[in-house]
Amino acid sequence: MPIFLSAMVQKKVLQKLTNPELERYLREDSRFTPEAVYLAAEILEERGRIFTDNEKSCTRELIRKKKETENHKRLEQEELQKDHITEDPGAIRLHSREVIMFSGLCFGFISGAVLLSLNLFKLKKYREGAGVIFLGIAYTVIQYFGILFIYETRTTGETKVFNRSPELLFAVTGFLLLYLLWIESIKKLPYRKDSLLIPVIIVLLSVFLSYMNYYGYSPSYLFVILAR
Repeated sequence: MPIFLSAMVQKKVLQKLTNPELERYLREDSRFTPEAVYLAAEILEERGRIFTDNEKSCTRELIRKKKETENHKRLEQEELQKDHITEDPGAIRLHSREVIMFSGLCFGFISGAVLLSLNLFKLKKYREGAGVIFLGIAYTVIQYFGILFIYETRTTGETKVFNRSPELLFAVTGFLLLYLLWIESIKKLPYRKDSLLIPVIIVLLSVFLSYMNYYGYSPSYLFVILAR
């Protein structure tokens, strides 16, 4: 039903276009979706446009190619989103995505950023690795002042979750940012899980700093909330 309604809405939008504008949808170099191309041809026919057999064949072929391109992009995106852990002894060892995501969510964005940067350094992506560390530091600073700002300006009696707990907002945002950074930097590289020694050390350091909470600072305010 949602797909049907979407098609109906799209058709109503296209019906507002002139015939020359709809003809652009049928050109070989058009960037419109296959559904839009089909609807454009349908609307033109309803307006009395007569297509030759060759034109119909070209339109069908155009729609087929666009569907194949869309399907290829979808499969490619699905591959990028997969975690390509392997048992191949020849594969490089990296800190796993799940460890990085968990560290970043529960023990501060900087924790996950450091682990991801170590992966990039191992892959000899030194510029990207340095960039991730810089981002980790910048995000930590933004988080510190952002949480203070939200607490100082929040409306009394406000019931929004992120307003009552800005720590959760920054934790979730950092989690999603790490996920996107992994997809962009590691891509589809097969790898083996590396030792947990370094992640454990980084987590313990984060826990220590959060426990001490110098001047109200903590790598993971979410951990502070859970520990209360």
